[in-house]
Amino acid sequence: MAAKMQTLCDTQAGIYLNTLDVAPDDGSELAKAGVRIKKRTLGGGVSDGVDVIWVDNGVMRFTVLPTRGMGIGSLSLADGRRIGWRSPIRGPVHPKFVNLYDPSGLGWLDGFDEFLCRCGLESNGAPEFDAAGKLLYPLHGKIANHPAHRVAIGSDDAAQEIVITGEVDESRLFFSKLRLTTTVRVKLGESSLSVRDEVTNLAATPGEMELLYHINFGGDLLGEGARLIAPIKQIAPRNAHAAADLDRWDVYSGPKTGFVEQVYFMELAADANGRSQTLLCNRDGSLGASVHCNVQQLPCFSLWKNTAAADDGYVTGLEPGTNFPNPRSFEQKHGRTVRLEPGETRAFEIGLEVHDSAAAVEHSAGIIRELQSAASPLVHRDPPTDWCAG
Repeated sequence: MAAKMQTLCDTQAGIYLNTLDVAPDDGSELAKAGVRIKKRTLGGGVSDGVDVIWVDNGVMRFTVLPTRGMGIGSLSLADGRRIGWRSPIRGPVHPKFVNLYDPSGLGWLDGFDEFLCRCGLESNGAPEFDAAGKLLYPLHGKIANHPAHRVAIGSDDAAQEIVITGEVDESRLFFSKLRLTTTVRVKLGESSLSVRDEVTNLAATPGEMELLYHINFGGDLLGEGARLIAPIKQIAPRNAHAAADLDRWDVYSGPKTGFVEQVYFMELAADANGRSQTLLCNRDGSLGASVHCNVQQLPCFSLWKNTAAADDGYVTGLEPGTNFPNPRSFEQKHGRTVRLEPGETRAFEIGLEVHDSAAAVEHSAGIIRELQSAASPLVHRDPPTDWCAG
């Protein structure tokens, strides 16, 4: 049975629903299933005008931000344990307060506080400048700072799922014309969700795209002794600073004032169908979170470690992508941008799963060990010239 959907926003049809409340006593089908959903438009400060959808499926709570490219703003368990980080940027920030074309190329950072933030679509890496110093591509691209023009929410009774859909365009006259169509699904009573994105080239000429999922963990999950378990085919430090701690790439320290971020690039081992996963768990293995991806869609994986002081953004990013987050021309030169013919659509899927017991954490770790058993890790002690732009 197809999901029963309610439109919250459709700019073409002139539809905009300012508020939505699904509560246990309202008699709706979603409420009968024990779901709580609320949609509001925030007011004041840098959040002024941001649309937020809150979802509570009984065991997990998260927000979706249509105003910020359909990103996932926060994620926690129903008992209050926070899985996402706490950014020093107190958002969500409306894109009108983010100057992507700040001359430094780093304006994107002014709005960065989501749990899941997409980087792309025209570019997704470090800022790039022309020979005269003019900014060509800003840090991490533009899609996270574009609002959705169509949003709907509903339920699939047969699958016992909540479904949220959205469309976001990243188009410019004489330049690329790309559309992101996303579907977020969460089952009732389960601590997991899935995201399926479809990117379509709306132009009459061929185009190229990049996409990276910047998934940011912190809260009650990240701390001294936390570990990342990943099935490695290849791993490399992005620069000399990361290379200095390569032997501890998978272990986290506690917050440290003045810590400088470290990034590691990876190729993950996968099963015969391309499915792979990584696991972040706390020191005693009692709490964890897995990121699921398919390496046939997202062949590159980046690990961002930023174990700075809590006030400066203590966080780690698990980042499956179509490419590594280098300047766009570097990735294009090495064949890692995705070509789209006119009208062509490419699909990408990720899954997020929170494990709230030692048994669940160990089950995920066992799957990863099985994936790793089929691959001998190749460890690059220095940044490879075809992976790292320097």
